[in-house]
Amino acid sequence: MKQYRIIISGGGTGGHIFPAISIANTFRRRFPEAEILFVGAEDRMEMEKVPAAGYRIVGLPVSGFDRARLMNNIRVVGRLVKSLRLAKKTIREFKPDIAVGVGGYASGPTLWMAASLGIPTLIQEQNSYAGVTNKLLAKKASKICVAYDGMEKFFPADRIVVTGNPVRRDLEEAQGKREEALEFFKLSPEKKTILVVGGSLGARTINRSIQGDLDKLFAAEGEVQVIWQTGRYYQEEALKHLKAYRGMRIWCSDFITRMDYAYSAADLIISRAGASSISELCLLRKPVILVPSPNVAEDHQTKNALALVEKDAAIMIADKDAEAQLVSKALEVVHDEERLRTLSHNIATLAHHQSAEHIVDEIVKIIS
Repeated sequence: MKQYRIIISGGGTGGHIFPAISIANTFRRRFPEAEILFVGAEDRMEMEKVPAAGYRIVGLPVSGFDRARLMNNIRVVGRLVKSLRLAKKTIREFKPDIAVGVGGYASGPTLWMAASLGIPTLIQEQNSYAGVTNKLLAKKASKICVAYDGMEKFFPADRIVVTGNPVRRDLEEAQGKREEALEFFKLSPEKKTILVVGGSLGARTINRSIQGDLDKLFAAEGEVQVIWQTGRYYQEEALKHLKAYRGMRIWCSDFITRMDYAYSAADLIISRAGASSISELCLLRKPVILVPSPNVAEDHQTKNALALVEKDAAIMIADKDAEAQLVSKALEVVHDEERLRTLSHNIATLAHHQSAEHIVDEIVKIIS
């Protein structure tokens, strides 16, 4: 059997890292002798998470363009040139059979150099609106794996395959754990549970919305309880606000070790609209209120959210409106059984199961 060698590039956020690791794990399960090398961006989350998952990673000095301070981009261009040189050196030394890009700063230089050296490439586009980098890379890509229909407006139609976005394996198996999940968070099976998540670093607007309306949540405490994941940057402030609400049924921490339990316990979820999060929610059939981050390229989170809203599969509240509307809307929806059922049913129709397996199928077709 041939010993395959694969480069996987991408990261920057958990939304890119976890799908990349999921693809690597799936490929290694099929081909235990395969050599897999990650290429990431220095000082980004992948430099920690990828080695923890058991894979080697090379860091590039690449960073994103600064749209607010254009003069800073002189330094950005310098980093890009260095990254292209290092990517070229890495590819020549590793000699991969294919380079796979899942988004993030490092994917651009890595896949560009791979294609220029005659190495087949595969893009995994997670969002409903393709970014500039992936549109450029797609011109030379062998396959483009997407999560949404209608992506031929961005990519060559004959190379598109709808696979969905890979999610963590434990989340695919999260159904049916409600009882043990509520026990884990020390919550009551008699009350509705709202799960609030904003990513590993947190989401300022979502956290401020919860903090600003703790009175409303406290008033509904007889019927509602909350799991509140603040993210690393916001836990201290959140705990300070909670001191005035002792006895309130609310679990609060910067990080949730058992997201499968958190999802399983939730009757309604409040979340950003990153592609990976949406894929998880579709698989788990969870009603959700999406608050898209305004601080992302091409406003793709709003486009992700609208793709669900148009199918009545989610509720969206704009970031600028969240502090005034979010908690009131959540309390209204969590008590509306018919609305919860409709949202759950509709979001389930958008799920793609075994996405990592389908992406690996495409990789194997290219390199076999």
